[in-house]
Amino acid sequence: MPAWLPLESNPDVLTKYIHKLGVSQEWSITDVVSLEPEMLEWIPQPVKAIILLFPISENYEKHRAQEHEQIAADPGTFPDDLFYMRQLTSNACGTVAIIHSVANNKSISLSDGILKNFLENAKDLTPEERGKALENDVSFTEGHYELANEGQTVANPEEKVNHHFISLIHNGGFLYELDGRKQFPIKHGSTSDSTFVQDAAKVCKVFMARDPEEMRFTVMALTASPN
Repeated sequence: MPAWLPLESNPDVLTKYIHKLGVSQEWSITDVVSLEPEMLEWIPQPVKAIILLFPISENYEKHRAQEHEQIAADPGTFPDDLFYMRQLTSNACGTVAIIHSVANNKSISLSDGILKNFLENAKDLTPEERGKALENDVSFTEGHYELANEGQTVANPEEKVNHHFISLIHNGGFLYELDGRKQFPIKHGSTSDSTFVQDAAKVCKVFMARDPEEMRFTVMALTASPN
């Protein structure tokens, strides 16, 4: 598996990244400082996606294996307009999470450029083919490297990364976890535009409860840019 430089969970860097990809300046990535209900009210609205960065622990990998076994037996069906892709490039999870967050929100306008071209070319591909297309996309690779090098720490593509980005989005009245390391999208029950942030926060808390002694969790949101 080819390796990219890992992206930091830095909202300023990630905001610059989505704008470089062609996302309108009306949108940005912001920190979610607390998952408590009253604090979630302070996040700029509307919130289009929640992005979670979490440690890949032994507990999590055990859960992922069990979850895969259960879902593989009965994967169910998913909306035709749910954009899902596999992550076939090591350390590309930040980019995959951003693609999932933007691609599943049609109200986010894209200018001509890297992401719009990718989504147009990938719309009729399978999740695996989309992962391969990202791996072979020179523009995406160059943009990723440029932003990864702007982080606050020195990135090494050969260094083992023990954390992972995923995206939580709302589609058709349901909350979906989109993780390129998994074979399928994960449906986390019903949600709505008005309850999405609170519902996504509950999913994040489940991840945290799985590793109660871990502190390396970061939650961000794709939101309207502050005025």
